[in-house]
Amino acid sequence: MTHITNNRREFFGTAGLSIGAAGLASLLAQEQTRAAGPELQPHATPKAKAVIYLFMAGGPSQLELFEDKPKLTELNGQIPPESFMKDRRFAFLKGTEKLLGSRRKFAKYGETQTTLSDLLPHHQKIADEVCWLKGMQTDVFNHGPAKIFMQTGSPQPGRPSMGSWVTYGIGSESQNLPGFVVLQSGPRGPRGGSALWSSGFLPTNLQGVPFRGKGDPILNLQSPSGFDQSAQREFTDAVRALNQSRFDTVGDPEIQTRIAAYEMAYRMQMSAPELMDITSEPKHVLDLYGAEAGKASFANNALLARRLVQRGVRFVQLYHTNWDQHGGAESLDGELPTRAKEVDQASAALILDLKQQGMLDDTLVIWGGEFGRTPMGEDRTPTGRDHHIDAFTMWLAGGGVKSGFTLGRTDELGFGVEEGKTHVHDLQATILHLLGLDHEKLTYRSQGRDFRLTDVHGRVIDEILA
Repeated sequence: MTHITNNRREFFGTAGLSIGAAGLASLLAQEQTRAAGPELQPHATPKAKAVIYLFMAGGPSQLELFEDKPKLTELNGQIPPESFMKDRRFAFLKGTEKLLGSRRKFAKYGETQTTLSDLLPHHQKIADEVCWLKGMQTDVFNHGPAKIFMQTGSPQPGRPSMGSWVTYGIGSESQNLPGFVVLQSGPRGPRGGSALWSSGFLPTNLQGVPFRGKGDPILNLQSPSGFDQSAQREFTDAVRALNQSRFDTVGDPEIQTRIAAYEMAYRMQMSAPELMDITSEPKHVLDLYGAEAGKASFANNALLARRLVQRGVRFVQLYHTNWDQHGGAESLDGELPTRAKEVDQASAALILDLKQQGMLDDTLVIWGGEFGRTPMGEDRTPTGRDHHIDAFTMWLAGGGVKSGFTLGRTDELGFGVEEGKTHVHDLQATILHLLGLDHEKLTYRSQGRDFRLTDVHGRVIDEILA
């Protein structure tokens, strides 16, 4: 039988999920976010103070975007070397597939003579601004686990995401917004879902907060009609006092998260409308991104990412979905150009805008997916490419990395890395390093052992540091 109490104090002490607080339970004010970290000071002098991670969910094809392989084109339709298939696992390849040359046109751009395909005309403008990692490798070849591995260092759900580790280590500079914000665009959400921005066993106030791309960033954030600011403040103060009394009695740290959720909600009611109103941006900035007020898009999210970092948010993650071109309806000639067009202009605009704003030097921007695509085509019509973990491309810009620099080279067919191998754990270690955090020292004890983002692996990629 359920016990129902008439005790007003007990009711308020357990009412933390009412009036929209469920959507706000991970929000914290600055002082609360900082209180969660182990030291609240970086281990070393940071080169970056914020991260914007542009995640292309599904695995963009490096062979159609960044890697021109004339030999692969020459051998199109031929049987791949036996070593490509022997003792290897793929998501869909059965061993009968043929080599598939790219049909894209490639050219070299900038002083660095960076190779780009015709699918990325706006990337030409930032060819000399970014640092290219062309020897990326990962361990996991299925989408959900591979995304979780890229974000948490483990393919299984339940570990803290990178944004949570960062805010755990150095907190956030924003008093009115969460330290870790997630923005999504594309036809659907990313496989892996909220596990990609979960705080895992870290305090729940450190998990990523998904914002909507237009309107109120979080549903039920605004007070009901007729409930003015003064009344809202009185309500928040009353709930805080009751929750504090409950915390003093039972000592549950989640009650502190609940208290901070109400406080952050109150502050966001003042700050969020101004944040989301991109019409305050000059027309030339909107045109640079291709952003349109009131329209949910990657372009709008990229501009919002700059505005969030400008307001002190520590880690902003953008997910753009449907980069999974296996063939058939998911074609390299049909769907891939659409995905590339959706992100090309705004990705380049973000770098140019940050540089113009004087923010690029201390903002680290990352672009890439969970893995790459195979040089072999699939047995589909039209054909596409399977998931590939042995060689793919990502890029970074700003925040202490070299500009116009390329690390890594693949073989003439684009199957394996010949030099400059970079593993996911190496990338994670480097991101933390640029923020002043030592990936071997940033640990958290859970269930009797110490955990870290890079598990027991990873090295800082010194070659790309400015």
